[in-house]
Amino acid sequence: KSKGQIKTLSGGTEIVRPLDYQNNSTYQRYAAYDTLNVNASNVLTSAKYDWVQAAVHVTASGDELRKNAGKEQIINLVEARVKNAFRTAANNMSIDLFSSGSLTNQMGGLGAIITAAGTGTVGGIDSGTYTFWANQFKEIAASDAWTKSTIKGQMMIVWMNAVRGNDQPQLLISTNDFYAAYWEGQADLARYNDPTASGKTSSLPPALKFHNADMLFDSNSNFTATGEKMYFLNLDYLELCVMKSANWNQLDDKVPTNQDAVLIPIIFQGQLTCSNRARQGILLDAQ
Repeated sequence: KSKGQIKTLSGGTEIVRPLDYQNNSTYQRYAAYDTLNVNASNVLTSAKYDWVQAAVHVTASGDELRKNAGKEQIINLVEARVKNAFRTAANNMSIDLFSSGSLTNQMGGLGAIITAAGTGTVGGIDSGTYTFWANQFKEIAASDAWTKSTIKGQMMIVWMNAVRGNDQPQLLISTNDFYAAYWEGQADLARYNDPTASGKTSSLPPALKFHNADMLFDSNSNFTATGEKMYFLNLDYLELCVMKSANWNQLDDKVPTNQDAVLIPIIFQGQLTCSNRARQGILLDAQ
């Protein structure tokens, strides 16, 4: 969100995102009347993603509403439940953003875009056919027991493979185990980011630094605390595309015809997209 990578769209049967996976091949040095290269510079120009939808509902019976109406009300029942619904939505979106999209109607999160061997079809493009579309990866061999002394070297391999010129990962998200090993190994030299240094507040906790990137840990139910996994994310090429009319929008109250109750739908429609898988990476342990 702070990178401006949440894009609202007005419609469309699919989400189409232009690719940004290689330099423009028409660059040339020329003199005088040399013929300029105006050939097309790539074959594939876009990736296509399907919309996914999610909803959460706030419900209240007529009895509850009547008991909490008027000046004697104990709480603003609807307001409290709406706040709870948005917290629930945020927690489940975190799970979906890390997911492989294996559940019914689930978005293809980081687990789908950044795979253990760079394989898979993402945005309609098969990295087995188009090798430029594979993400970077490093699997620590089963015979190598990673430690606080060796984890940095393993991270360096993925980092350097993901870098292209000025393009480099800006965010590392790790399971607790990898994060703790790196933290312990850098204890004497640890640097922390200041989320208010730029004059802007941040919802992120203070992070360790790896080169210029922030390094955080996450242990949601998809990622797990001891999953021995670390993502190297170049956020310039990751976008959460959201339908403008379904960006966790609260719809009008609905009253069932056969119940004394009210329900309020809150809906989402969108997808996590990537325009350059080669600039994303993953470190994982084979064991």
